[in-house]
Amino acid sequence: MDAFTDRPFSGNPAGVLLLDAFPDDHWLQKVAAEVNLSETAFAHPLPPGGEADWALRWFTPVTEVDMCGHATLATAHVLRASGRATGTVRFAARCGVLTTTAAEDGTITMDFPTSSLTPIEPPAGLAEALGAEVVSVHDTAAHIGDLLVELRDERTVRALTPDLPALAALSERGVIATAAAEDPSRGHDFVSRCFFPRVGIDEDPVTGSAHTALAPFWSARIGRTELTGLQGGARTGVVRTALRGDRTLLTGQAVTVIEGDLRL
Repeated sequence: MDAFTDRPFSGNPAGVLLLDAFPDDHWLQKVAAEVNLSETAFAHPLPPGGEADWALRWFTPVTEVDMCGHATLATAHVLRASGRATGTVRFAARCGVLTTTAAEDGTITMDFPTSSLTPIEPPAGLAEALGAEVVSVHDTAAHIGDLLVELRDERTVRALTPDLPALAALSERGVIATAAAEDPSRGHDFVSRCFFPRVGIDEDPVTGSAHTALAPFWSARIGRTELTGLQGGARTGVVRTALRGDRTLLTGQAVTVIEGDLRL
């Protein structure tokens, strides 16, 4: 599935595998490495009457992650397209219960925990690793563990060619580079790019989890709780954000590109 887009070959690709139950972790990791996308989501239905409808886990090609937006969006899209779920779906994940709600217009809204932001001094070597002047740096909270790095302008973000091994040494997971939109009339309020070489993802095209930090960061500066973010380098996608205190709503679309059976 391509997530946070309404057309194939854009947005962020994610693998989605629906199961009857989770096999052992080694098997899940091997499948994610074989799919070789930034994340592969694995889901199975839960018994009725509980706090969630489906169990959900996400793996990069090299490790499991605590929270992933685009693969959750992709999973909700698959459940709706296959007729396995309609309306609101509750997922039990490592970061708690996440809900997705499908609308008639094809969009899906996800309810995620808002990331807290702690301003910090730029780590030594950060500007050199990015190849750009750093305006401010914030550390994000649990479930993410990224550095949110504000750069001078949109053009700087779009032109980044970072030193990925150097970036991998600077944060727990990765770096979110962001700047205000050069021209908000083009339909987005801010831009971002995300680099996660430490977990096997050089650049993630469109990162839902990063927007749980980008939403409060830019809402405080722009003065609105509902914003639109444009993320990506070669591939781009759009994330609509709505800040609701300790929760952030992320809205986007997804399209199916490849469908098949895993023969193991």
